[in-house]
Amino acid sequence: MKQTTKNWFGAALLILGSSAVTGAVVRGTASSGQPLSPEPAAAMPAVSAPVGGYVDLTGAAESAVGSVVYIKVTQTGKTQRVQIQDPFSDFFGDFFGFGGRGGQPQEREYKQPDRHAAGSGVIISNDGYIVTNNHVVGEADEIEVKLNDNREFKGRIIGCDANTDLALIKIDAKDLPAIKIGNSDDLKLGQWVLAVGNPFNLTSTVTAGIVSAKARSLGANGIESFIQTDAAINSGNSGGALVNEKGELVGINAMLYSQTGSYSGYGFAIPTSIMNKVVADLKVYGTVQRAILGVQGIDVSTWIDNEKAKGNDPDLDVVEGVYVDKVSDASAAEEAGLEKGDVVTEFDGKKVTKMSELQEAIAQHRPGDKVNITYKRGKKEYKVNVTLRNTQGTTKVMEEVDLDQMGVALKPISEEEQKSLGINYGLTVTAIRNGKMKTAGAAKGTIILQVNDKKMQTVEDWEEAVKSANQSTDRTLWIKAITPSGRKVSYVIELDE
Repeated sequence: MKQTTKNWFGAALLILGSSAVTGAVVRGTASSGQPLSPEPAAAMPAVSAPVGGYVDLTGAAESAVGSVVYIKVTQTGKTQRVQIQDPFSDFFGDFFGFGGRGGQPQEREYKQPDRHAAGSGVIISNDGYIVTNNHVVGEADEIEVKLNDNREFKGRIIGCDANTDLALIKIDAKDLPAIKIGNSDDLKLGQWVLAVGNPFNLTSTVTAGIVSAKARSLGANGIESFIQTDAAINSGNSGGALVNEKGELVGINAMLYSQTGSYSGYGFAIPTSIMNKVVADLKVYGTVQRAILGVQGIDVSTWIDNEKAKGNDPDLDVVEGVYVDKVSDASAAEEAGLEKGDVVTEFDGKKVTKMSELQEAIAQHRPGDKVNITYKRGKKEYKVNVTLRNTQGTTKVMEEVDLDQMGVALKPISEEEQKSLGINYGLTVTAIRNGKMKTAGAAKGTIILQVNDKKMQTVEDWEEAVKSANQSTDRTLWIKAITPSGRKVSYVIELDE
């Protein structure tokens, strides 16, 4: 299990609620492109309030269980070349005539074992689309989906989004029990919710709790506005459903907060207000069409506390909102006239009290959308219209780069190449066909050393460099390479072409 470390909440743990191979522990504490409108689900049982005022959740549980699936993933072990030193070669050399190398290390191939794990998912359409977490399936080589009726299917990834920790997969099946999608914006503090998933491989488990908080920001994802609940969420719940008392999906369970590694009262789910937009984009475009306002900021309450800690006496005339700390060059915010020190209080008609709420509101839009923003500067309030942009600073639809278009097969350089050329990193072009690299002049045997100043040591480095360039402003690959003869060469590849 991959682990990363950050400082959070004293000695507590923020744990992605999945036993998937890509799970992590944070230690220290609709072709139209519109949001999906899933096929009509079975009528939900009326919510009744028996004597004593308790809400009857049996109908919601029964309807939701059939829409939640068990996901088993396999990550194929990678084959690596490792150097092995024979401990006796220094003493005996090639005394026995076995072709020894006089104490020099030898390369051997080592295959890591396959890794298996599990999580949950939610059926959102009767033709087989399933929502889950990116950390459940993002690095999976094989996906098996088991329905509540025990039928099993092979799953394939439609798209993943690490910034929101959401993923969309598909199985080839029809007439599936799609869940009805509710509006997470309508949730109230104290409202009853159910968490449905497969914790500890215990399939079809339902736990109940209330909405403890909304728009929580934990620093675990790039974009987040979590629903906090005290419904029990444990390892294996990732990607499962958070439903309201009507059985409607209001969130995708993602992680828990714990001091022990097991549930201790706090679970977090990604709201459907974010999920709908992300899933629709993945289904239509294969990648998220992310709108960018172009500001960096913090909660006004946090900014005020920081200023007081410095001995200052801040007076913003507001105690809620997002304090703008920086405005990006050539951004929508700069064009609209926002400046450092402004406080954003409304976005497209929605009140904004903290950064997570602003992120959630922006996440529901695409580049090119026109929105209105209310902000305060000094004692005055201003309203402006803004056209949101993408990460490249335009309003165009962004498409994910097909790595096959590059036209090369790569592998890390061998030990012999390292010694011959006097280098210790690089990727060798093992095959080339019609594509951008061939057009740029690369040939079989070329060794790629750097892409946009990043050293190329693994094939994953190459893939990440291409994807990052695709999302940048200029969408250009600046490649430094060397030929088999040792001649230094460079290539420039425009991804716009």
